[in-house]
Amino acid sequence: MSNLTEPRTESEGGARKRIAFLVATEGIERVELTEPWDAVVDAGHDPVLLSTDSGEVQTFDHLDRAETRQVDAVVGGADVDDYDALVLPGGVANPDALRLDDDAVRFVRDFMASARPVAAICHAPWTLVEADAVRGRRLTSWPSLATDLRNAGAEWVDERVVTDGNLITSRNPDDLPAFIAGLLEAVQHGADSARAAT
Repeated sequence: MSNLTEPRTESEGGARKRIAFLVATEGIERVELTEPWDAVVDAGHDPVLLSTDSGEVQTFDHLDRAETRQVDAVVGGADVDDYDALVLPGGVANPDALRLDDDAVRFVRDFMASARPVAAICHAPWTLVEADAVRGRRLTSWPSLATDLRNAGAEWVDERVVTDGNLITSRNPDDLPAFIAGLLEAVQHGADSARAAT
């Protein structure tokens, strides 16, 4: 669990960054949370687990319950300005629940408007649709979201990782290496650098 009061120090590649991971209370695809989280830690940054409620969240390996994780902060009290990037893990139930939470949708909408990096994988772009944040954007996702994204004004493509402005998207857990590389590049050097790297 992260300490929100820790001062920011230098990481290996520069200033230490605080990265928000936003999830619902359950239905989170475990590897889509844990692998980017561990990569953020390994890069010398501070991940913070935001959720719709305090307590613990339940991750899944597909349909099977996996580990739980302790929530660091409730999204309703979170300020976009306190974070340098946002990660939206997938899982079918997770983004579907986030879509119904006004605070989560508002946080995502404000984060997209801030031009800070936002990385969404698998089913996570459903929350971006609810935030009306994909219109005119090029992105990818789990294939079943393609029609939803097109109907919301996005250009959907079937690619391993897509960077469009501050938005980084991938299709599924097999794409995690490219997704994580794009996220870390954007955190360290900005979205333009992430686009070149991916």
